[in-house]
Amino acid sequence: MSVKIISRAEWGAKPWDNDPRSSGPASVALTSRTEWFVHYDGATPITRTGFAIPRAIEAEHLANGWAGIGYNFVVDQAGNAYEGRGWGRQGAHCPGHNVSGLSVQIAVGGDQEPTPAALATARALYDEACERTGRTLAPKGHRDGIATLCPGSRLYAWVQAGMPAQGYMPAPTPGGSLPGGGEVARYQVTIGGLVYGYGAVGAHVTRVGEELVARGFGRHYTSGPGPVWTDADTLCYADFQRSLGYSGADADGVPGETSLKKLLGTLPTTAAKTTAAPPPFPGRRHFRPGQSNAYVTQLGRQLVAKGYGRFYKQGPGPTWTENDRKNTEAFQRAQGWRGADADGYPGPETWRRLFA
Repeated sequence: MSVKIISRAEWGAKPWDNDPRSSGPASVALTSRTEWFVHYDGATPITRTGFAIPRAIEAEHLANGWAGIGYNFVVDQAGNAYEGRGWGRQGAHCPGHNVSGLSVQIAVGGDQEPTPAALATARALYDEACERTGRTLAPKGHRDGIATLCPGSRLYAWVQAGMPAQGYMPAPTPGGSLPGGGEVARYQVTIGGLVYGYGAVGAHVTRVGEELVARGFGRHYTSGPGPVWTDADTLCYADFQRSLGYSGADADGVPGETSLKKLLGTLPTTAAKTTAAPPPFPGRRHFRPGQSNAYVTQLGRQLVAKGYGRFYKQGPGPTWTENDRKNTEAFQRAQGWRGADADGYPGPETWRRLFA
């Protein structure tokens, strides 16, 4: 697989270090890469489009004193991928991980919803990175490397779920075939509300792989099981099915309820989703300069959880400060409010949306 990447020259990047004689950031061998970091743009939703996105990031990073754009790649909401540091240069995205980690910034901010096109391109870049390095890179959010809110709650949940992408299937895993030849099964089944088979994504997929390895059925894995079901998972599962006495279509590597229960001991199910009602709004009088109470701390922690804590220097506290007001204003503006509706002081509707 190869992702179409818009080159630095095409989107109009400045010469490295803003000096035509500069060779740019240090080169890094792909064999040194073990991690894949996902970033976002911060607390404010992105309204720029096209080439304006990497150019704005570049300007900010140059102002930081970096050689140029610090991410290896940037992906916009249309699904376009832009070259930053590219495959072969040291990044400037996460201290301590700029050599071991490749990075992508998905150009969203705050609680802005990434588009399916953006997620599909970011996922395709990750798979190409794994292919180029010859290993399964550990998918991480920026906050897994340093203390930060990045990549925001939405993208971090996406990373933890295995970076699923609508309409996107991972590249076939090379090596291995079914006994007697034939194509490896590429269909899916749903058991207990969870999807299994080629292209399925989630922690439940990792669990199946880890249990297969623990039982001695992991010979087709080249870098260990992960959260995306590949041909290697199918081949390993087929070995397990044959050990139970199954054959033919019953041992094609796609789980059935009986074999899955024998592997795991019980059938996993999706947890029922419940939506808790927001706590009652305590009243405006609790959110004024100099006020100290538990409601201020509660508000601040929820702002941070939603990705609107960039003005805090040491985290939210019990005393209302200008930083609380600025973070609340950023959240209000993200709702599309302006003027007096976005003055930074919470009202009942701000409170309800914040805790929704």
